[in-house]
Amino acid sequence: MTTTARGRQKPPGAQGATVWLTGLPSAGKTTIARFLAGRLRAEGHRVEVLDGDEIRRFLSAGLGFSREDRNTNVQRIGLVAEVLARNGVLAVVPVIAPYADSREAVRKRHEASGTPYFEVHVATPVEVCSERDVKGLYARQAAGRLTGLTGVDDPYEPPLEPALALDTRSQTPEQSADSVHAVLAARGLV
Repeated sequence: MTTTARGRQKPPGAQGATVWLTGLPSAGKTTIARFLAGRLRAEGHRVEVLDGDEIRRFLSAGLGFSREDRNTNVQRIGLVAEVLARNGVLAVVPVIAPYADSREAVRKRHEASGTPYFEVHVATPVEVCSERDVKGLYARQAAGRLTGLTGVDDPYEPPLEPALALDTRSQTPEQSADSVHAVLAARGLV
């Protein structure tokens, strides 16, 4: 084992990677990301969670929800994730990222630098997401106080070939995080 700059033990051969969790609002992306990050930190890995809501408030403040603005937001997050991952950090990214071409551009950025990138589809159906409605978005949309809700009245293009698809109806967030961890372990990244 080697020691990281923060004094944590890092398994031999461990390197950075981006784990991109995409799915509808209230699908469980952030909850899964937090469980995964906690486990990875406990194992001594350097981890950063780039939460979509936090990035929107700070790095992408002022952007709206047009296709162009959503693409800009995703590209900004993708750049930060790639830089972190290229420098040995496991970047866990729970972001809706509704458009396939935006996610593909992020994947290509990672490929160009030789940085591992794993797209995980948190494949929770819209009906389940609307029941969870963690932020009240679905209720606001149903009441006519919100338009442009991804998966309802704005498009969501699910990944066609994700590294992993999680059915959160049949597993807990911890089990979903364990599934993502297993993919990272199988690839020799943890």
